[in-house]
Amino acid sequence: MKVSVCTYCGVGCEIGFENGRVVPVNGVVSKGKLCIKGIFGHQFVNHPDRIRGALVREELLTRYGYAPSSYPNFKGFKLVPYSVAYKITAEEFNRLKECYGPHSLAFIGGARTNCESAYLFQRFARQVVGSPHVDNCARICHAPSLKGLRATVGEGAASVSFDEIYNAELIFVLGSNTTEAHPIVSHRVIERVRSGATLAVLDVREIGLFRFAKYKLAIPYESNLLFLNALARVIVERKLYNEPFLRERVENFNEFKEAILKDPLSHPSVFERLPGYSHLAHQIEELAFEIATKRTLFMWGLGITEHTDGSYAVMAIANLALLTGNVGKEGCGLMPLRGQNNVQGACDVGMLPYYLPDYRVPEEIGYKTPEIIDAIGDGRIKALWVMGEDIAHVHPNQSKIRSALKKLEFLAVNELFPCEVTRFAHVVFGVKSCYEKSGVYVNAERRLHLSRPLFETDLPDDWEVINGVASQMGAPFNFKSSEEVWNALREDAPKRFKGATYELLEKDPLNPPQWPVTEEGKGTPILYRESFPTPSGKARLVYTPYKLRGMVKELLERGKLSGFYLTTGRVLPHYNNANQTGRCETLEKFQTFKEDTVYASEADRERLKGAKRVILRSEYGETAPLPLEFNRHLKPGTLFVSFHRAKSRINFLFGDEADELVKTARFKSVKVEVEVVE
Repeated sequence: MKVSVCTYCGVGCEIGFENGRVVPVNGVVSKGKLCIKGIFGHQFVNHPDRIRGALVREELLTRYGYAPSSYPNFKGFKLVPYSVAYKITAEEFNRLKECYGPHSLAFIGGARTNCESAYLFQRFARQVVGSPHVDNCARICHAPSLKGLRATVGEGAASVSFDEIYNAELIFVLGSNTTEAHPIVSHRVIERVRSGATLAVLDVREIGLFRFAKYKLAIPYESNLLFLNALARVIVERKLYNEPFLRERVENFNEFKEAILKDPLSHPSVFERLPGYSHLAHQIEELAFEIATKRTLFMWGLGITEHTDGSYAVMAIANLALLTGNVGKEGCGLMPLRGQNNVQGACDVGMLPYYLPDYRVPEEIGYKTPEIIDAIGDGRIKALWVMGEDIAHVHPNQSKIRSALKKLEFLAVNELFPCEVTRFAHVVFGVKSCYEKSGVYVNAERRLHLSRPLFETDLPDDWEVINGVASQMGAPFNFKSSEEVWNALREDAPKRFKGATYELLEKDPLNPPQWPVTEEGKGTPILYRESFPTPSGKARLVYTPYKLRGMVKELLERGKLSGFYLTTGRVLPHYNNANQTGRCETLEKFQTFKEDTVYASEADRERLKGAKRVILRSEYGETAPLPLEFNRHLKPGTLFVSFHRAKSRINFLFGDEADELVKTARFKSVKVEVEVVE
């Protein structure tokens, strides 16, 4: 039996493969269980839509002296040898670099492929081209977790392993529909609750975990920071904090105490004035006591990070852990539930505009993805290389993005299938999927899985494509295997990966280590046992007042809502742009609707005339007509919709509103009008 790792969410389940089928294995993460994506999500591998070669636009072939008629057609492109595509891409990059300078080129991607490819991609950008403009899809998910955690505890990653769920006395899940987005983690949570732990769940709608929760915290849209600050205030006012821990391991408690006590919006009584949410004030009082007296594990998802104050909300979660001493030991800690299979790894290896490998600060800081789009729009950036990220679907403000993509002089894309962004490309490189290559992936708990091929293919890996273009630009990396790339990365990021050789990771593939991995090959399940990775060795509390806005402001000032507030998220059978899962026959059968579906409160059935289909409209754009379903799990005046299908046009609803510090889009709240489709 072959052993590898699932290619979807950041949980990183180990999978077995025999007789053409995925089978569960007793790995340290999966523990003999897999969700439906883990079991059936490999079915896309041999789908007839796969891009099995290099694609180049006909006019580009003509420009460089190739006869387009010599090559077969493929969905608007010509299918050419990789050597031809490498040469043309290199010529275009060199031409634009010479005409406009190295800063006219930008690079986006890295979290859907392995660490080796993400590492080489940022090296290509910085060393071969000379551009600092590198980013990955953490920009639209967990960049606020990195920012918020580094500002407080000094490291932008989970402090513990998933196994600490079994040692926790209180599990606090915030902004994560875990049963749909991270099913194997939710299974552990439910197991632990059934054996005696307390569960608190915070979200804007009733999700699956509410059934098992003592604290069912359905909050107003965009009120995460308001709620978290109220919890911290109760802990401070009632002196529920862990005084020895604060004295020995936190450097600014008195400053934090003064700031929170003088902020009127930090008081739990604010919720008493919000119609439909007044009960939360009492629950805040009770929950604060439980956090202070129990080993508490904090777990959060994009419902926390995808807001204008996402980074501050992550800091507020860290504040709660620090105030109560719930970090640096068993059964407690901080756990961002990463969305992509290698988003942690892509950040660790420097695929960010403001960090090199090991989170060293570069001499020059580049543009974040929204800034790259703006720079394309005004002509400062002329070329873009996208690796495994459909920016013409999953990013916000799609009208603006598509307008920008049309202005590019050159766009290269690495992909498995035709998708929205390939429609704008000049060159497309068909590459190996996760199930066809070797490489390291870092999951949400910092665990380093070495994947091995389950299927054979002669397609190149992403790092091989990068190497091919670099060679044509006269700057070859000369790596012959993914292991050689990994060894170069280990030297470049020794704090995390020094001892993590392929040999070590292969020795026990069902129980690989968590970084940092020492030279002796020992992993680190729990961070911060003795000190924090800060200049002083101590953590820091960071207080940010809540800014009154949106739904909370409406409820306080008007006592009722006008229009509807919409949030977005995943559904269990599909993953992000459904480019892979939508081509898995079994997964498609699991979803009743073959469209993204809008869900509304049963209390709004009359207001929406019992409609079957609706169009959602914001100040930025509108969706396609979508199915509408009513249920009791949403509050009046609120809506939910998934975003998996490009034809639904969900991300046309969102503008440039984003996290103040790292520009992660405000995907979790937008004011919309609903047009009933007769």
